[in-house]
Parts: sequence; C-alpha cells; structure tokens
Amino acid sequence: MMDAAVTRGQGRAQQAAAVELEHVSFRYPDGVEALRDVSLRVGVGERIALVGPNGAGKSTVLRQLNGLLTPTAGTVHVMGLPVVPANLTAVRRHIGYVFQDADDQLFCPTVLEDVAFGPLHLGLPTEEVLRCVRRALELVGLVGYERRVPQRLSAGEKALVALATVLSYSADVLVLDEPSASLDPKNRRRLLTVLADLGRTQLVATHDLDFAWEHCPRTVLLADGRVVADGRTFDLLANAELLEPHGLELPLRLQGRLESRRG
Repeated sequence: MMDAAVTRGQGRAQQAAAVELEHVSFRYPDGVEALRDVSLRVGVGERIALVGPNGAGKSTVLRQLNGLLTPTAGTVHVMGLPVVPANLTAVRRHIGYVFQDADDQLFCPTVLEDVAFGPLHLGLPTEEVLRCVRRALELVGLVGYERRVPQRLSAGEKALVALATVLSYSADVLVLDEPSASLDPKNRRRLLTVLADLGRTQLVATHDLDFAWEHCPRTVLLADGRVVADGRTFDLLANAELLEPHGLELPLRLQGRLESRRG
C-alpha cells in the first residue's frame, strides 16, 4: 500500500544525522512492549512529526533521546554521541526536551529562575545568562514575566515558559511532546511562528495533525510501537486509507475541503 512518498528513509543516506535510532525496542517493567524494532534517522535541521494513536510509542521514542528511558535493545545516537550513561551530560546539552505537561518542567519560584536554569548549569557568566533569558522570553512573547510565579500562570503561558527554558541554552535538537495541546489559537500561532523561525532540528510528537501539516515537512506514523510509515507530511496526512486503520482522521483543513466538494 505504501508508495515511494511513504517509504521510510529514502534519499537521506548522505544527510548528517542529528538523531538516529537503530532497531530500538523498549519494554516497561510491567512487561508492556512499547517499542518494537524502531529505526529512525533525523537529519540536521529537519522538522519531523511523530503521529499515531494513544499508546503508539511516541512519548517513549522521545524519552530515549535524553536517557530518560534506556532501550531494551538497539542503539540511540544524538549529534553522533551514543545515548549511554557515560554520555548523558553531553547528550543533554544537545537536546532541548519540552514535556507534555509543563508542570513537570517548571519547578523554580519564578519564571526568570526556570528559564535561567539551563544556562546557569552550562557555567555561563551571570550577564550572559540574563541575555539568554531575555532572548528566550522575547521569542515566546513573555518579556515582563520574569518575576511571575510559574504555577500561577495559565496552561498556555506555562507551555510557552517551558519552551523558553530550552531556547535559553540553544539546544541543537528540540524534542516537543504535544506542544500545542494546552494552547489557545493565538498562542498556538505564536508557537508555530517561533518554531518555524528557529532553524533547529525538531522532533514533535503530536495528535494535532493540522500542527504537523503546517510545521513539519516529514511525518512518521507509529502504531503498536512500530514505524508504519515515514514520508512527506502532505502525502501521509492526506491519505485517509493510511490514517483510519490507526484511529486517525485527516487534518481539519482537509476535512473541510472534502465537505465543500461533497456540498
């Protein structure tokens, strides 16, 4: 059923890899096999969406990248470094991980301290840290929030602060788990604009197929812990026959076109 557009990995052999998973499997302690022989190569500067139903393995893939989870089998590399205990400090300098729930990421008394956490731990001088914080907050539109208490912000504001915490230390690879889930339309648009302007490698796990359509030229479909399809977003997400067996629907923008044609 797969045509050339959804054949995984075509044409990428010569591209430098920012992230590479080779034959990765992962089993949770309760015996649930979350990943089954997943291979995925992300070129430097690529923006890739990971889509699939609940339980497909999207978040589990992301957590392999900074050592939050360790593969049961297979290997993971980030910017050429094997993701193994001895390399975790170096690997995590390359990875900016934005959690699905911002409350898991924001733990300091003020926004300033949360956003400064990364640069401080890189050993940057205070003046440079403050410049990094201001630049990150400018990107997400939250200058003036420095003294605010993160726990008292709205869900959308928290999500943008969580993004600022990784933008502040210029990570090479951004890993985002459901980044648009808690955003209103205005902040969702701001997030899309910020991410599009960054020019960094991005791996985005999302149920928001319109977000994937707008932002990610390449999409990987996961189901039951396996890669089902890997190809151009416009081809995969316009393919109802591919999406429907995995509990997914066409992006809303495409559903609207179909309804207008029927009318």
